Order: sequence, then structure tokens, then C-alpha cells
Amino acid sequence: MATRTGNYFNRLNGLNLLLILLFFSVNSLYSQDEKTRLENNKKKIEEEIQYNSKLLDETKKSQETTLNQLVVIKKQISSREKLIMNINSEIKAVNEEIEKNNQTLKDLNDDLAKLKEEYAAMIYYAHKNRSSYDKLMFIFSSSDFNQAFKRLKYFQQYSSYRKTQVLLIEQTKAEIKKKLEDLENLKFAKVDLLRSFETERSKLNAEKIQQNNTITDLNKKEKELLATIKEKEKAARKLQKEIEKIIAEEINTASKKTGTTKSGSFDLTPSEVKLSADFQLNKGGLPWPLERGIVSSTFGEHPHPVLKNVITKNNGIDILTDKDAKARAIFDGEVTRVMSIPNYNYVIMIRHGEFLSVYSNLSEVNVQKGDRVTTRQEIGNIHSDVKDNKTELHFELWQGKTLLNPLLWLAEE
Repeated sequence: MATRTGNYFNRLNGLNLLLILLFFSVNSLYSQDEKTRLENNKKKIEEEIQYNSKLLDETKKSQETTLNQLVVIKKQISSREKLIMNINSEIKAVNEEIEKNNQTLKDLNDDLAKLKEEYAAMIYYAHKNRSSYDKLMFIFSSSDFNQAFKRLKYFQQYSSYRKTQVLLIEQTKAEIKKKLEDLENLKFAKVDLLRSFETERSKLNAEKIQQNNTITDLNKKEKELLATIKEKEKAARKLQKEIEKIIAEEINTASKKTGTTKSGSFDLTPSEVKLSADFQLNKGGLPWPLERGIVSSTFGEHPHPVLKNVITKNNGIDILTDKDAKARAIFDGEVTRVMSIPNYNYVIMIRHGEFLSVYSNLSEVNVQKGDRVTTRQEIGNIHSDVKDNKTELHFELWQGKTLLNPLLWLAEE
């Protein structure tokens, strides 16, 4: 009976400690994954903020307040708010980790107390029965050899159990020490995060004040802004008219080649069918038409950011970027047209089967009509406006005669 009891406690305490350590290890792996995700996200947002600051510094070189400045400030505020949310998530994750460590520490201390209590009982029993003569008498008083063997085995297992208890106690003490160190590190991390949170919140408040001041300044330029809107709308209509004319010509040319006619769509060769299918498969994952930038105007109709009751329309997206930035092809294709449009400077159209990508506001071009281009190939320099200190690409996407929202096709930023 004593042998079975000793074995039972040996297995029980070992299992308890193993379960505690295993539980903590699994949770630590999960916590580490979450920590890594949050840190990577934080790094990405901080890079966004740094890039926004760079663009904002460029726009501030202009002697006058511009709409472009407001766009960048709004983007900066959005990025700052994302960073604050991420820091909040990091603080929450640290709090949860501290709570888990405290619970694990409590479980380990409870287990340590039980191990010490059982070990003390064993020491007392060993002291009480320390006589070798009594042990021998206990063995030799067995009724047969089998019983004597079992009693001898009991003493051996009991000695082994005592050694195991000592080992478990030392392991538990070591684990408790490690958890206490982890807790201290987590507390320091929390203090740093809280300090960072307060710093970012102060910057956010300052940026919101800057945004309000910029809006106030721009409201004083209502006539100038309205004139700019009319000029851009006129240029956009001319660009759309030219694109629709070119698309119609391309459809007619394709129809003559195949000897068939399809209203509003291309008659494609087998290779063009494959190209279109490949383009379609990459929806949501197409590379951006430049290496880096921020979207200053999205697809469709929108309220003007300053003027009340004024709606603006965009057939594509506008992307602010660095000075001397290059435009690049979003997919394999053939250059359909290179042309010059007032207020859009050089414009390049690339056909990808039944799809067409349009790159406007280029100061220089590296390709000509009929050239084959590959994905991410540089096709021209994006124009920089000296007056507003702005470098901006206008990008459109078409499927036959149908306008598409580029943001649904391009990869996430």
C-alpha cells in the first residue's frame, strides 16, 4: 500500500508541475505571436508617419497654405490614430501577460508548498525509521521471498521518490524565479508603452490643431479653390474623352483582326485572353503604379474637404509621392498610347488584354506606343508642381469601356 501511495504522489506532483509549465509554454507562444504581430504593425505605422512627415515638410516649402497640406495632415492624423490604437493593444496584451504570469506564479507557489510539505513528511518518516536493523527486520519478517522482494523494492522506490521530490522542488523554485524576472520586465515594458501612448496623444492633439488652422486658411481662398476645381474638372473631362476615343479605336482595330464585332468590349486573341485572365486573377494584389506614396483622392464622388456643398469626382485615384518618383507598370502589357493632356502633362495607356491602365501627370516618359512592358517596369517620371511643391500621379483603370475602382485591384498598402 505504501509503495502504491508513494508512486501515486510522485506521478501526481510531477504531472501537476508538467501541466503548469505546459500551460504557460502554450500561452507564452501565443503571447509571443501576438507581441510580434503588434510590434510589426507598429513598425509599419511608424514608417508611414515618418513618410507623411517627409511629404508634409515638402508641402510646407510653399509660401501659401495649400489643399495638398490638408490632405497630408489628415493622412498623418489617421496614421497617428492607428499607432495609438496599436499601442493600446500592446498595453492590453502586456496586462494579460502580467495576469497570466501572476496566475502561473500562484500555481507554482502552491505546488511548491505541497512539495515541501510532502518532503518534510518523508524526512520525518525517514528519521523515525532510520535504523537499518528495523529495515532489515521488516524485510526478513516477510512470509515468503516474493513479499521480501516487494518490501525491498518499496525502500528503493521510496528513496528514489525523495530524490525526485528534491528535483521537483528545485525546478519549481527556478521556474518561480524566472516568472518573477518576466514580471519585472513586463512591468517595465508597460511603463514604456504608457509613456509612448501619452507622447503620441500629445502629437495627435497638435496635428488636429494644425488641421483646423489649415482649414481656416483654406476657407479664405474659396474663389481660388473653386477656380482650381473647375480647371481640374475640365482637364478630367478631356482626359476621359481621349481615353474613351482610344478605347473605341482599339476595340474597332481588334474587331477587324478577328472579323467579329462586340459592343463595348475587345475581341481578344488567345494570348490576350490569357493575359486578361491573369490580370483578373491578380485582383486585389496588383502592385502599385509607383514605389511609395499616399492616396490623396479616391475613386468616385466625394464632398470637398474644405468647401461646403461642393462635390468632386475622380475617375481614378491620385497618389502623392516623393520628388523625382517614377511611375511603373502594374502588369505585363503593351503601350497603347503616349499623349499630352493639359493639366495632366504626359499620359501613358497600357493594355492588358481587355484591361487598360492609365498613368497621368508625367514629366518624362521612357516608353512609346507599341512597346511591351513588364510588371513594375518604370515607364516615366512623375511631374512635380513647383508652386505647390507637390508630386502627384493620377492613375485610372478600365475594363473595356467601363471605369474600375483601382483600390479594389491594387494590393493593400
